Formats: sequence, structure tokens, C-alpha cells
Amino acid sequence: MALLHFAAYRWAPWRAWAWCAAALLLLSTASSPAAEYQPLPPAPPPGLTADWLLHDVGRNRLILYLPDYHAPAHAYYQYVRLRRGQPFPIAFVAQQGLSLFLDNQLVFTADQAGPYALDLARRLPTGQAPGTHLLGVWQPGGRPALASFTAGPAATTTPDATPDAAETAQLRPPNSLGKNVLLSFLLLLGLLYGGVRATYQPGLARVFQFDELFGNASDQGTFLARPAFSLLNVVLVLLFGLSFALLLTALYAGIENLPFVRQLVAVPERAIVLRVLLYAALIAGFVLGKYLYVSLLAYTFDLRELVAVQYREFLRTTLLAGLFLPFVLLLYLGLNGGHPAAVAGAAAAVIALVLAGAVLRVLHTVHQRASLLNLHLFAYLCATEILPLLVLLKLLVFTT
Repeated sequence: MALLHFAAYRWAPWRAWAWCAAALLLLSTASSPAAEYQPLPPAPPPGLTADWLLHDVGRNRLILYLPDYHAPAHAYYQYVRLRRGQPFPIAFVAQQGLSLFLDNQLVFTADQAGPYALDLARRLPTGQAPGTHLLGVWQPGGRPALASFTAGPAATTTPDATPDAAETAQLRPPNSLGKNVLLSFLLLLGLLYGGVRATYQPGLARVFQFDELFGNASDQGTFLARPAFSLLNVVLVLLFGLSFALLLTALYAGIENLPFVRQLVAVPERAIVLRVLLYAALIAGFVLGKYLYVSLLAYTFDLRELVAVQYREFLRTTLLAGLFLPFVLLLYLGLNGGHPAAVAGAAAAVIALVLAGAVLRVLHTVHQRASLLNLHLFAYLCATEILPLLVLLKLLVFTT
């Protein structure tokens, strides 16, 4: 009996420890499935939602806007996901002054009240990578019509899409209203050229002498010896600027597709006439202002004797190209309905050819007077001709 009491006394603590271990094992197995199957947070929606956010100034954070609880505000926010190569079209009704922001950077301002439609993916500020961005809607002096904001049908992208297709997607034909405006400008341009030909017929014949343009060096002294800034040349530069502006406006139907214009001045998207005049002024200012640029660099490189020949050759080639640009625009407006991508690509190639042709012609003329094998002269021409050509090709042709 004493031995039994000793055994019970000896094994009782081990039995208690065994019960405790079994209880812990049961608790761990019961709690592990609950930790494994916790619900995941919902995925961000692909487009706009009806839920908007407000800025809580006191706690400096965004909170969910409840229409029946919060007072109306001037600014509302929501997160949107922008993907590379995939449009994000939205449509809304805006009052005058309504502004859209992406990551606190202004991307759109309504110049007048009415319905609007735009692509947020193309409004992404320069330097911002695709991904999740904060969309802000601000209405000064009132509240925006949040219920009118809807997401349009987003175009799907296939894995076989090429970079060329993404680049040419920015070249869009103008709508019927824009086409009528461009045709009206084209008619006006023809009348202006006709008036210049009737008024300055002898001078115009001296400017556009094809035998002198494609002749040898001894036959080209006539034009290159004339003054560059005559009244006829200035008028022809303005007409060239108008021709080039019409072609750019036809190719890039939205002002947002030319980033340098958006950085310089804000132009309403529906003001086609103002856009054409702005482009014409910029182009004519570039052509006339290049003389000062070339003169400054020629003084720096001590090559001032080449300024007159270099600029007059550039001016002659530019004015000659201005005669063909209206025909290119007319063909573009007539053929873009059937094959818009091919016609737009051909028109963009014409722009690149005009820019590159002027530079090649200048290099050829300068080479006839001084060898381009001179590194000093070659560096000067790179600074005055090749570098501006690369910048213009990036801004006007390769806009992505």
C-alpha cells in the first residue's frame, strides 16, 4: 500500500503537465486556421468610384466623404490607378474654373461651363511614373458636380502592342469643327500667298530659284548676297509659320500632346484659332530669332564671317518648304478618314524631313566654303544646327 501511495505521489505532477500540454496543443490547432484565413483588403478599383475623400485639416489626412454627414467642400479627392499604354478616359460636367489635379499638380482647368471628356493617362505630369495617383477636383466659389464624373470605356492593350503603336496613338485627326477651321485657314493661306505673288512677283521669283538652289557654289551667290531681313522675307516667314502651325494643329488635335506649349502658356482646348495663332507666332519667332542665336555662338567661336551665309541658306530652305506644307495638310485632311495611322505617320515624317532638310542644306553650303573636317567648325555647327534639330524632333515628332 505504501508503494502505491508513493507511485501516485511520484506521477501526479507529470500527469498535470501532460494535461496542460494537451490543452495548449488543442488551443494552437484551433487558433491556427483563424489566423490563416483572415480576409484580405479589397483591391483598388480600376476606374472612378462614387466614393470621394475629403481633407481633414485638423488631423491632416484624407477621410471618406459622407454626403449626409459632412458639409459640402470645394475640393474632393480619390485615388486612381494609371497604367502605361492604357487610356483612362473620364467625362464630367464642369462649371467655369473647375480644376483637376494629379498628385497636387494642375492638369486641367475648365475655361467655360459645359461637358468635358479627357484622358487622365495623357494628363500625367512629366516625370511621374504610372501607378496609383491622387486625383483632386477643385471648384472655386462652389462645389463640383461629383455625380457627373464617370469613367468612359477604357481601351484594352494587348501583350503584342508595340512602342510604335503607343507613339502614333497621340496623333489624332481633328473633329469636324476643327477640320472646318483648318480648311478656312488653308483658304486664307492660299489667298495670302496669291497676294504676295501679285505684289512681289520679281522678288518672289528671285527667292524661289530652283536652278540656283540645286546648282554649284558659283551659281548660289545671288541669293546668299541679298539682305536676309527684307520685307518680303519677313512676310514669307509669317506665312511659313502659319503653314507649319496648321499642320501641327491637324496632327496634334489636343493641346496636351505638345508638352512645351503646356509649359509656356495655358491655351483652352476648344480655342483652335488661338492655338493656330500661338503655334504660328512660336514658329515665326524661332525662324527670325535664330539669327541672334547663330550670331551669339559665331561670336563665341570666332566664326562671324559664316553668320550671313549660314542664316540665309537656312532661311531659303525654310521658305521653300513653306510652299509644300499646305499641300501636305490638304492631303492629310482628305485621307485621314480611311487610314489615319498611316497618314499621320507620313505627315509626321514630312515634319521631320523639313527640319532635317534645312540642317543638311546648311551643312552642305557651309562645307563648300570651309571644310567640315575642321573640328572647331564642326563643333560650332553641332551647337547651332544639330542640337536644335534634335530638340525640335523630340518636341514636334517624338512627343512620347
